Amino acid sequence: MLLCFDDYEVQSRALAQALDMPCHTINRHRFPDGENKLSLPPGLPGHVIFCRSLDHPNEKLLELLLAAKTARELGAKVLTLVAPYLCYMRQDKAFQPGEAVSQRIIGDFLAGLFDNVITVDPHLHRIQYLQQAVPAKQAVTLSATSLMAEYLSGRYENPVLLGPDSEAEQWVAAVAEPNQWQYAVCQKIRSGDRQVEISLPEIDLHERTVVLVDDVASSGQTLAVATGKCLSKSAAHVDVLVTHALFASDARQRLLAAGARNIWSTDSVSHASNVIPLQGLLKDAVLGLA
Repeated sequence: MLLCFDDYEVQSRALAQALDMPCHTINRHRFPDGENKLSLPPGLPGHVIFCRSLDHPNEKLLELLLAAKTARELGAKVLTLVAPYLCYMRQDKAFQPGEAVSQRIIGDFLAGLFDNVITVDPHLHRIQYLQQAVPAKQAVTLSATSLMAEYLSGRYENPVLLGPDSEAEQWVAAVAEPNQWQYAVCQKIRSGDRQVEISLPEIDLHERTVVLVDDVASSGQTLAVATGKCLSKSAAHVDVLVTHALFASDARQRLLAAGARNIWSTDSVSHASNVIPLQGLLKDAVLGLA
């Protein structure tokens, strides 16, 4: 059985349909004091799959705690979390004395609740494997880059794919490779959450279409600055393609104001830019669990 929450219900039901299994939405009731009560179907099967993307994670993590513990009490022996976007992976070390290493803390928390964790393009940079951050019995990392490459194929003749910073190189390279398109990465200097300087690679962008490719769009500032820089170098158009469309506050509007023509994303996080469904990728991962 697949269990979901109303904030990710459309994608969860698509996954359940692909897996040919029932899907139930967990009922949530909020009391006047802010506490939540969850209600799960009674008499659960041995294997229960929770599907929920973990953008805006703080309340969601608490609800996963309540739901997973209750599922065990209701008969579930194996719990799998399908979290297309996995939160708190950014802070993987203490950059200043006293900082919490949230990647390790949240990873241990999820591994204590779920036997298996499946996610898409997690923000891992100083570790190689997801299981190093989330020590569950099985921690599965998927990539949406092949789907992203397929989506772009046939839309362009000779685009330039750019990663907005060096951390994006693994994604932009993987998206460019199937179509043998030219790609490069920008250099970024960040001085705050919204203070970013970008230098473009030495590529002639004159009258060419640029596709900015990244794993996450949050504030949108890096992508917006990169868009403006590309257009200042006479790029014909700038399109943006990301795996996870977090787009906090006015991030999408900032990108459009900077001159971005199209903004596309997978449906890992529900957003108006969603054009690439992930249920097929996630289905194969669930079926591949030992």
